[in-house]
Amino acid sequence: MTDINPILLVEDNPKDLELTLAALDRSQLANEVIVARDGAEALDWLFSTGAHRNRNHSDPAVVLLDLKLPKIDGLQVLERVKSDPDLKHVPIVMLTASKEESDLVRSYQLGVNAFVVKPVDFKEFFKAIQEIGMFWAILNEPHPFRPKSTPMKVTQA
Repeated sequence: MTDINPILLVEDNPKDLELTLAALDRSQLANEVIVARDGAEALDWLFSTGAHRNRNHSDPAVVLLDLKLPKIDGLQVLERVKSDPDLKHVPIVMLTASKEESDLVRSYQLGVNAFVVKPVDFKEFFKAIQEIGMFWAILNEPHPFRPKSTPMKVTQA
């Protein structure tokens, strides 16, 4: 078992998913990337329920969470995670195309660690994802009650 925590990427847009994975791969992070395509799948993985009830219980180094998701939206995922005593320490970065002030305000009210509007320009998007990955997986000191986050591996949630 590795002591490097995975990155949970919650994204339903296939193009954004592909670009995000490519940017994280280019960053050469050692963290495995777990992909969830909707909020329900993300919650199942985070809470080890449903199809993920037998998964390794290490918490993610960071959750990269889209706001507009099928089944359960990003704000609902954020609220569930931040209200859980065992998961509230997990860093969550809202990664969204939304520029709505209400989404920004609500995200911070619910405890998001960062709110990033996805750049429209391909190169800027790529650079932003690389910087987010590097900061949260390498530079950020994790909560002391969880283990710290070798080449990147992608797994479907």
